[in-house]
Amino acid sequence: MGLERLLRARAGDLVAPAALVVVLLGVYLAGPGAIHVLRYERAAVFAGEAWRLVTAHLVHADAAHLGWNLLGVGIVAVLFAHDYAPRQWLVIAAASVAAIDAGFLLLEPQLEWYLGFSGVLHGLMAAGLVAWLRGSRDPFAWFVTVLFVAKLAWEHWAGPLPFTAESLSLPVIHEAHTYGAVGGALAALWFVYRSPRPASL
Repeated sequence: MGLERLLRARAGDLVAPAALVVVLLGVYLAGPGAIHVLRYERAAVFAGEAWRLVTAHLVHADAAHLGWNLLGVGIVAVLFAHDYAPRQWLVIAAASVAAIDAGFLLLEPQLEWYLGFSGVLHGLMAAGLVAWLRGSRDPFAWFVTVLFVAKLAWEHWAGPLPFTAESLSLPVIHEAHTYGAVGGALAALWFVYRSPRPASL
């Protein structure tokens, strides 16, 4: 069950998530002036400012925006940190970033700007669920996966979840969540394909 995954979490597994939290906090503390230099801006990217394709995912509009994403990092860390090595998590994050950026550039020409870690966070969550479902007969894993997919579907058909949208001062770009989830899931499936299948839990 999910409780078993919580009990499996080890302090060593939380080093990389803790480092990520430090990075996100550090970028936020750089101040509002950093936002316009670091966020994704379509016109600026095509003008040669390619760093925005990476830094956009590290900068946040305000404390509430950052807080929701830090909460998400904590949930993913506690549930899934032990499922991949730090290097694999880095690849998963990079795949999520690449999928989001490709989606924006190729499929969202109307999107002028974007910032925040939520898209990458959905990629990390998707990768964690792939690991959880692999070799597991835990019905709770399928329940959480269905909720995750339902959230993405809700965002596409009905808009952002009310309790998150009301707490944010900027629009939720749900496409980033979908692109990130696809990128993270694909990277996780690649690792699953390359590694031996674990015993069923």
